[in-house]
Amino acid sequence: MAAFLSDDWFAKVAELTAAAGNLNVPPALAALALNVTVSKPDGNVDLCLNGGNFEKGHSAAAPTKLSMPGDLLRKIFLEGDQAAGMQGFMSGQIKVEGDMSKLMAMQTARPSDEQKALIKQILAVTE
Repeated sequence: MAAFLSDDWFAKVAELTAAAGNLNVPPALAALALNVTVSKPDGNVDLCLNGGNFEKGHSAAAPTKLSMPGDLLRKIFLEGDQAAGMQGFMSGQIKVEGDMSKLMAMQTARPSDEQKALIKQILAVTE
């Protein structure tokens, strides 16, 4: 188990992602890069959702940046709680900078079965 968004967590996610092979990422997600700054009690963490994968740090190529609390990121991207995403956006917990259309593309895309399996594996190793 690794603490969510810790260096060990990112390393484990990269390991699981590499072992998963072809994730059959839908085209809308494969072409998408979103930078996310996550606020946590012990400081902010930067990550990029790049082509359907979690990567540590921001990407210079990402046209959109989100800012949100860590618990909300977990609910939306690991637990698949889309209602939490909408509530977070409407309540101001999620802040968006840049190209909003990229965010909308992500909302309509459905993860592949391979992505869903990988997310289950990631959840299993996440504290």
